[in-house]
Amino acid sequence: MVTNDRNIVITGFMGTGKTTVGRLLAERLGRPFIDTDAEIVQRMGLSIPEIFAREGETGFRHIEQRICRFLAAQRGLVIATGGGMLVDAGNRSVMLASGTVVCLVASPEAIETRLKNEADERPLLRGDWRALLEQRRTAYDAIPTHVDTSDKTPEQVVEEIIFLWQQTASV
Repeated sequence: MVTNDRNIVITGFMGTGKTTVGRLLAERLGRPFIDTDAEIVQRMGLSIPEIFAREGETGFRHIEQRICRFLAAQRGLVIATGGGMLVDAGNRSVMLASGTVVCLVASPEAIETRLKNEADERPLLRGDWRALLEQRRTAYDAIPTHVDTSDKTPEQVVEEIIFLWQQTASV
């Protein structure tokens, strides 16, 4: 296996499999796994909906920015970002500099199936999530590496990411 201590960052819209794939990938590579939303919850002592209610989306994004910069300064991590973290160009640039960034994508139908009954845990699901997906498309498209998870198992996605990561390690 190729030695590469750069981070592997998994991003994409909600419901594309970031956390599931990130955990499996970290386990497979023997690396620490960090879910940025879980990290924010732990540090703030509040759930994501509570943070949105108290701080608004702007306050949440500010907290997210600080976590992004802290994690990007680490080495050898598998990081699953919140779906909006790398929409911010500054955050995206920081993470791209820290390692291999893979944007997971899925068809709207796959996302809808995966997100059924999760509106209580995902504040941004309460609105028109398809419009939000479209709004974020340009930012996601700015990430050079994409993996479509629509019709793949998490294990297949992990294999594809490892292959892509090894390619970048040998450059």
